[in-house]
Amino acid sequence: MKILIFTEGTLIMHRSADSIYDYADYVPIKNAVEKLRSWRGQGAEIVYLTSRTVPNEVEDIRGVLKRYDFPGGEVFSRTKDEGYHDIVERMIPDVLIEDDCESIGGLNEMTITHVNPSIKERIKSIPVKEFGGIGYLPNSLEGLSHYH
Repeated sequence: MKILIFTEGTLIMHRSADSIYDYADYVPIKNAVEKLRSWRGQGAEIVYLTSRTVPNEVEDIRGVLKRYDFPGGEVFSRTKDEGYHDIVERMIPDVLIEDDCESIGGLNEMTITHVNPSIKERIKSIPVKEFGGIGYLPNSLEGLSHYH
């Protein structure tokens, strides 16, 4: 099972209101690291998607994932001509976990909304509350694949 999960707002967040643009200082949201380690331990491939597009900011996000010992996995970012949906359509994960984008407009800003319908039907989309974490999601991959 390949799980594509957004970083900012879903797994990690700013430490304080003052540090929203200090990406290198981001911290895990609740027990995100443990949850992903559990899924990895059951055989899931974990890959990440960052909202950052500037190379040094993408590196900051990679650094946070490494510093807090998130399971290794590729970190994808958009190019200037690319939307998030382009990345999802190219990789077609089994599961896409992203936050609900509440602070920037909700459903219309979510990646899954813009994925080609023929590809979308092949992906288990799991929206989580922005900055709410993934701790409540099922511990088992079987439970995750049937989560609603």
